[in-house]
Amino acid sequence: MSTYSPIIEVIEEAYYIAEFNTTRKISALLPYDYYESKHYYPVLYLQDGQNLFNPNAPFGDWAIDKSLAKLAEEGYKDIVIIAVDHGDDKRIKEYLPYRHARYGKGQGKSYIDFMRKKLIPYVKEKYRVLTDYADVGIGGSSMGGLISLYGGLAYPAIFGKMMIFSPSLWIANKIYRKARNFAPLPDTKIYFYSGGQESKTHLANVRRLETIFREKIEDDAYFDMEVEINMAGQHSEIYWAQEFPKALKWLFYDK
Repeated sequence: MSTYSPIIEVIEEAYYIAEFNTTRKISALLPYDYYESKHYYPVLYLQDGQNLFNPNAPFGDWAIDKSLAKLAEEGYKDIVIIAVDHGDDKRIKEYLPYRHARYGKGQGKSYIDFMRKKLIPYVKEKYRVLTDYADVGIGGSSMGGLISLYGGLAYPAIFGKMMIFSPSLWIANKIYRKARNFAPLPDTKIYFYSGGQESKTHLANVRRLETIFREKIEDDAYFDMEVEINMAGQHSEIYWAQEFPKALKWLFYDK
């Protein structure tokens, strides 16, 4: 283990989520020197906690603990990450913000309500994290990317940074209208990643969303966006792991 490896703490093995009458494991990854400092840190809330730093995850993992250690060694250590486990077979419905013909009424709005009303205040009490929207991020991949995008668009005064990898736009056509109506606050930043080998419609959907945001950026300079496309990339943790450190640096360290 590297000297710079983050401190990994299980905040709650079974944190109760009243919105779903269920529990979730929630973890925190803290800077390696967190308990030696009195510093307050920006914070990033990531979905699909099971797939973030568990090398034994069924589909692989993002290996964010290893990326954080390498970044810390380079001097980029000031970040707290909160990882929220997904709901296994309930994952799609819980991360779906709208009604869908196949999956019924999505519970995504309730999930984001849980984050902003319960989880974020809880984390603020437990850890030294900054509270301004410009210091708070939300992110994920696939369905986790979709619900993170929805949360960031719906609550710009809470989430000023979005890390959106391979979002499942196919299941939520209303998200484009949400994007058109998005009213970003100054210094908002959005990082998109997409692979060119994910599905027949995936890249086209991401490009559609990018166009909406590009037009919005031309109208005002309130926010910035970075779009990374790997034409060889597939819908896989392998590629999200590669993108994570680049996205983290651009969102939280590049000025």
